[in-house]
Amino acid sequence: MMAARMPSARLAPSVRRVLFVGLGGVGQRHLRNVRALLGDDLEVDAYRVRRETALLDDQLSVVPGENLEERHRVRVFADLDAALRERPDVVFVTNPSSLHMDVARRAARAGAHLFIEKPLSHSLQGVEELASVLEAQQRVGFVAYQLRRHPGFLKLKQALAANAVGRVLSVRAEVGEYLPGFHPYEDYRRMYAAQRALGGGVTLSQIHEIDYLIALFGMPRRAFSMGGKLSNLELDVDDLSSSLIEFQSPEGGRLVVELHQDFFQRPASRRCVVLGESGRLEWSLSDRRFRRWSVDATLLEDVDYASYPRNQAFLDELTYFLGCVEARTAPDVGVRQGAQSLRLALGLLESQSSGRAVEFRQEGER
Repeated sequence: MMAARMPSARLAPSVRRVLFVGLGGVGQRHLRNVRALLGDDLEVDAYRVRRETALLDDQLSVVPGENLEERHRVRVFADLDAALRERPDVVFVTNPSSLHMDVARRAARAGAHLFIEKPLSHSLQGVEELASVLEAQQRVGFVAYQLRRHPGFLKLKQALAANAVGRVLSVRAEVGEYLPGFHPYEDYRRMYAAQRALGGGVTLSQIHEIDYLIALFGMPRRAFSMGGKLSNLELDVDDLSSSLIEFQSPEGGRLVVELHQDFFQRPASRRCVVLGESGRLEWSLSDRRFRRWSVDATLLEDVDYASYPRNQAFLDELTYFLGCVEARTAPDVGVRQGAQSLRLALGLLESQSSGRAVEFRQEGER
């Protein structure tokens, strides 16, 4: 298997202390990566509530006999304000999404740069305030959508920019995976994705597809969605979302995108198919490949990503973020950009509830 690319030099010498708020599966992944990128001298603090100490590996399995806090030399705080008084350079907001905004605003006011796990929040309340505070403090706020760093997505984006399949006629995006298999180390019913109060549900928690569709085609004009809880999984959130989203095509006309999200599909399936007048593009994360066909169904490209390490996209996004912090430059997915995918996801939920299409203005405001 291909080894993960690791930088040979310290990326962000100004980052000497970080604070983690949330050390579940994704929080521990970012902790492993920031240690790898910035070295053992980095001071790591954490504001913790549950105080669970199981150490997870890259496959989200518990490492027997290891203690998370001891292994990574984490100094733990029971009070967020006390942790912020230590003046962390970066705060990683990796707790349940309904708790993101309160932590992010307090951290921004304390002068920290922010690495916020997707989705930005579970509502738009406080988003503009957070963006304004970051601007006033001259700090970087970044929303983590690591699929934007995946070589398959970059290949798809480049092919569309090069007009590789001519005028785009149709797009189908799908993400389906069995929720109890997400985190082998915990009961799925405890996960934020399974709980409405924590900002869960398939439409919000499986938001990567919504983000990359916006990255490719901009904010949509309108959307209609049907969904809700259909399976026998024990949760109080939507486990199916089936949506039609109307974008403006790259050529200026209408582009209708089909988006499917579910929490019960086995085996997992994740792909994006683009149909154009002169060919077809397919980026499949489940098959780990990118393919391009001509209009007569001749296979023109077949790129295999089987050896691409899953963690590499996470490393690349963190490297990019630290570069923005060091240069004090605006990231590609700042708070306002991260709010676009949230705005669309909330629009889909509104459509599911009302039974009507939801319209969006061109500037991204509903």
